[in-house]
Amino acid sequence: MEETAVSRTITYETKGLNLVTKEFRTFAKNSFGSIITREFLTVAVPILLLWEFLPRLGVVPQTLVPPPSTVALTFWDLLVEHDFMGHLGSSLLRFFSGLVLGLLLAFPIGILMGWNMFLRRHSLPLFQILAPIPPPAWVPITIIFLGVGLPMQTFLVFLGAFYPILFNTYQAVKDTEPRYIASARVYGASEFTLIKHVYVPAALGSVIMGIKIGIALGLVMLVIAEMYGAPNGIGWLLVESKEFFRIDRMVVCMLTLGFMGWFLIEIMKHLELKLAFWKAGR
Repeated sequence: MEETAVSRTITYETKGLNLVTKEFRTFAKNSFGSIITREFLTVAVPILLLWEFLPRLGVVPQTLVPPPSTVALTFWDLLVEHDFMGHLGSSLLRFFSGLVLGLLLAFPIGILMGWNMFLRRHSLPLFQILAPIPPPAWVPITIIFLGVGLPMQTFLVFLGAFYPILFNTYQAVKDTEPRYIASARVYGASEFTLIKHVYVPAALGSVIMGIKIGIALGLVMLVIAEMYGAPNGIGWLLVESKEFFRIDRMVVCMLTLGFMGWFLIEIMKHLELKLAFWKAGR
């Protein structure tokens, strides 16, 4: 009996490991496969060559346009000597705190607004008034009320992510195909069942799109938040590099933020393939 239980455990662990490996391969193929293509390389390689040789030939000053080789060496120096991973970890903590908070609030509110006319009429005008306010405009009043610590930084990232997720969710639920709703009601589905099995699945594609937009705007707000008093982080390092005219470091920070955004959006694309495969790629 004990041998049977052990063998079953090993079998489950093997299956789980194989599943994780398979998902990772699929993610890597879909994500990096879109970059490592002949079409993209015909654009990227000439740009990199021009970027490398124009400063070295003196066509443009290296102090203003550091070549990729210099940027790579600077990245290694930051990684080894200046705790770059610590700065990245601090930024990721602030970013995910705001993004998760935005998702946890925006998704249920958007569902309820799209589902219930009463709630929509009472809450939608408020969000339509607040949403056009540019998120950076909230910085001064946020600093007054929350200071310059993690709560302020989290709130600013939250502002960047909240409205795209909210409005995409609301619009998707509101535009759910009426035939699906009518068919579910014919079979006696309750309102909770409609929300769980009709509205939410129909909205998943738009929710993921809202998260993608929220990731981009959240990164913008992360940099702004870290520029105002953060003791570390990629945004703080970017400002410090500007003060010392270290353009090579600034480029490293910019490329890091770009890679973060690209990687997170690719993760959302992969989730879309799994959760809303009927809408992925449309």
